[in-house]
Amino acid sequence: MRIDKFLKVSRILKRRTVAQEACGEDKVLINGKTAKPSTKIKIGDVVEVLYAAGSLKFRVLNIKETVKKEEAASLYEVIV
Repeated sequence: MRIDKFLKVSRILKRRTVAQEACGEDKVLINGKTAKPSTKIKIGDVVEVLYAAGSLKFRVLNIKETVKKEEAASLYEVIV
């Protein structure tokens, strides 16, 4: 699955266009490397999203095309 779609489906970012912009501005890292919106992710990848007020680092646990709001957090685990 593309990283921009995963960020939207998992509800880490609210809209896919916002995810695409974040990737375009080098604010998304996959396994320590900058990611383009079309970069494919796999289960086990470590993703870091850089925000103005900090960052969120997480490991991909599952990949689904659609998921209910309550189940969105089951797609990843936050790494401290």
